[in-house]
Amino acid sequence: MNNLNEMYALSIDQAANLINQVGVPEDEKGTVILEGHMGSGKSSVLNVLAGTPSLSGHKAVYFDCTTKADAGDLMMPKFKDLDGNDYVTFATNEELGVHLKDQPLVIMIDEVGKNRSIQNPLNRLFQERMIGMNKLHPESLVFGTTNIGTEGVGDAFQAHSCNRVTFARMRKPTAVEWIEYMINIGGDHSILGWVKDNQHVMHSYEDYTNPDDNYHIYHPQAMDRRSFCTPRSLHKASNWLKQRSRLDINTLTEALCGTLGRRSAMDLMAFVTLSDQLPTLQSIKDDPLNAKVPTNAAAICMIVYRTLATIEDKWVDAWMTYLLRMDTEAQGMFANGVRNKNYGKQAMVCTNRKFTDWCGENNYMFHADV
Repeated sequence: MNNLNEMYALSIDQAANLINQVGVPEDEKGTVILEGHMGSGKSSVLNVLAGTPSLSGHKAVYFDCTTKADAGDLMMPKFKDLDGNDYVTFATNEELGVHLKDQPLVIMIDEVGKNRSIQNPLNRLFQERMIGMNKLHPESLVFGTTNIGTEGVGDAFQAHSCNRVTFARMRKPTAVEWIEYMINIGGDHSILGWVKDNQHVMHSYEDYTNPDDNYHIYHPQAMDRRSFCTPRSLHKASNWLKQRSRLDINTLTEALCGTLGRRSAMDLMAFVTLSDQLPTLQSIKDDPLNAKVPTNAAAICMIVYRTLATIEDKWVDAWMTYLLRMDTEAQGMFANGVRNKNYGKQAMVCTNRKFTDWCGENNYMFHADV
């Protein structure tokens, strides 16, 4: 890909770190507006920030601009009496969390580019951390999200609002990053294998002049492409696939068509057919020396991904016995998955004697890391 817009685009972790660095001290505050593709995980940055140790005392606040009509959804006037005189003050929407004056906040103003009617009232929040007469806790963070303007889904800003903030492009996850994330949350192994073999499902439409050159993804010129692949819709497809024992083949296929688009769904279903021919987990647990070992590279990949997502302490030994019957590429794929810093079951696998013995015998595979 030779997309200049993506040259310095940030990963989700880089985006979270950028936002975290503009919070304090008070005279150096800034507001980042994350701009990125639909379904790429922009809103998930709030969860990443909420899980950052340095922000453990902060409350995560989600403010959804798509549900707001105008400035009245930010502040409403109310009457107060002071020494017998009436005057008007403003009650701020509780959704912003500014009533929590004694607690630092991480406020995400989601889809801010889609609602011009509340952008002006938000300018002071972005620049001064105030809404009306309410000032945020001095350690609070504020950031916004918006889609790329050329996607054509209604995101726009006035120049004076742009000048108050820092826009930062957030890229889609790579196929490998998405697979690693899905392994940690138990994603369906067949779609993980499919994405590994079809990494262009994570490409940007900005890389393609002709939308037919990548029929998997959203393209603003493909007006009839209602369903398509994004990190979000692929996650939803994984959820459908995990229910396939409860669905007949026609129903499952139609659900995938309505999630990813018909051509992508039919490609994926070919992988699912292969996936259903894999040895069962139970056969590997019960008889690792005789359980079927496929020779197809895609099938081997799916077995490794399935194991990374589902492995438990009580059958690591059986899995390692089975793994030794597979080729060195498959063994290395499993080891690299375990060694990933974000792998949630790393400690469990790395304390297994058979795994540590394998690592000692095969350390040549990781010579570059020494």
